[in-house]
Amino acid sequence: MLDLLLKQPVFRTLVSQKPKPSYTRLFIQTLSPPVARMSTKTIAVLNESELADGQMKEVAFGEGKVLVARLGEKVVSTSAYCTHYGAPLAKGVLTADGRITCPWHGACFNACTGDIEDAPALFGIHSFQTSVEDGQICVTADPKYTKKDDNLVRQPGFAAADFNKEESSGVVIVGGGSGAMHAIESLRDNGYKDSITVLSKEDYPPIDRTKLSKSLATQVSKVQLHSAEELRDKYGVDLRTGVTVTFVNTASMTVQAQPQGGSEETIPYTNLILAPGSFPRRLPIPNANLSNIYTLRFLEDSQKIDAACQKDLRVVIIGTSFISMELATTIAKRGMKSVDMVGMENTPFETIMGKEVGEGLRTVMGQNINFHMDASVDSIRASSSDPSVADAVVLKDGTTLEADVIILGVGVAPATEFLKNGSGIQLEKDGGVVVDEYLKVPGVENVYAIGDIAVFPQTEMKTPRRIEHWNVAGNHGRAVGRTITGKGEPFSKIPIFWSVQGLRYCGLGGKANYDDVFINGNPKEGKFVAYYFKENKVVALASMGRDPIMSKSSELMRLGIMPTAQEIKDGADVLQVDVSSVQALQRIAALKQ
Repeated sequence: MLDLLLKQPVFRTLVSQKPKPSYTRLFIQTLSPPVARMSTKTIAVLNESELADGQMKEVAFGEGKVLVARLGEKVVSTSAYCTHYGAPLAKGVLTADGRITCPWHGACFNACTGDIEDAPALFGIHSFQTSVEDGQICVTADPKYTKKDDNLVRQPGFAAADFNKEESSGVVIVGGGSGAMHAIESLRDNGYKDSITVLSKEDYPPIDRTKLSKSLATQVSKVQLHSAEELRDKYGVDLRTGVTVTFVNTASMTVQAQPQGGSEETIPYTNLILAPGSFPRRLPIPNANLSNIYTLRFLEDSQKIDAACQKDLRVVIIGTSFISMELATTIAKRGMKSVDMVGMENTPFETIMGKEVGEGLRTVMGQNINFHMDASVDSIRASSSDPSVADAVVLKDGTTLEADVIILGVGVAPATEFLKNGSGIQLEKDGGVVVDEYLKVPGVENVYAIGDIAVFPQTEMKTPRRIEHWNVAGNHGRAVGRTITGKGEPFSKIPIFWSVQGLRYCGLGGKANYDDVFINGNPKEGKFVAYYFKENKVVALASMGRDPIMSKSSELMRLGIMPTAQEIKDGADVLQVDVSSVQALQRIAALKQ
């Protein structure tokens, strides 16, 4: 097997450059992709001469489609669509270390096996046997796996019966969000056989929390990532919902948990993953807890806001974060009498993306919304007829915004109260937990912190950052799953964000993290790319209407070959930078040494 591997030029190059083991792992997997044995067909899909090194194409396979790609002398084939939201992968990014990145939201798959590399996708893509015969690329596949329907996703190749039945402490996960779900997926995908226990304060399985602000989803079935039954029967997970974790004892390696209406339990662990997420802040002023004042974090919050925001009402949203803006856009489409947003910045998103981009996004995303910027709240007025209900927000400049519904989007705080007393885990001033590059908590045994609470060394600059985003938590979970199963690498995923209005963002935002901005296009027209520079390096990128430039840039940053600030200003096109050929592999391997 190894001799066959080394005969291929791309692998000879790989070995001679002595890259990190992760490259070798990705390419060795090309030798034995999983193949559906039932009802398969072999079809010549493309002339070999039409697929260059580092290129991928979507081609017909009977009534379906497949994706074919060339990595050096190796030709591979997979499903043609992303399993997250169905984006055509041929419009995404192929890299020489064997990754296919979705053009929309950054989901990433192994080009050779179809396995998930990065969130947000929860399912891998199908991988098909591929050969070259008489100058034709031939793909062998079950036709049903080539269609964009219910068979798009590749179901897990395991079930609960595959896992150890003996009583064991195993992995305990505190929290039931995106980080927990991706940790479960990663643990099982990477061969973890022992018990997994999830302690979730929420009353339902892990959900796609992004759908709350994007659509005010109200039904568990519409947003759950897996049902409780699937988690039990396929993943062998003991999911305990409605549970409050009260204490963690890292010395005895136990967790204290209080079920609703039950007695407190002591649960042992071998590995502990802290993924409790955050809780929404409220304004420290009188009347901030009146009955028609809402925050958005949990499904029940979305249900309450959905029920409250009926046609011809007056809605005031305090805060202009991404979630607040998405929520305002969703509500404004319902025919409100008015939707007012109050923000402390000069323009929305100014702190993260700068004034020009913020003004552009305000134009594109803020239709039928009244903005009150450079403003702060003085008080919330209770109704004279019903003091339990607020009827206005009063700003410090004296402006009074009449309101039937008030929504607070003033940030979140790490949900780490249960770690404050005697856990052995030190908390930062904001409640965050410092971790190393493997997301492991220093000074305690086998404890990891992920998602909103994790202060982790981001990018090659090792800048400690705490990032509150659903997709970052998912990728943290995947990374910790690999580490616990002995396949860990330092976390290096570039943070990716997106909005339902088409905004894409990758990198590290905030004025403290960049010193210059270069914009190509017009943000007010919804078609632009903004590059954020720090000391001649690109540290972040925002775009609209320019896919797959965000996905490509995130991979360029990950690989360390993003053009410099000066090169960007001089006209360099990141979409033309080679990241997928043998030559690119050599360049990347040399940089990694």
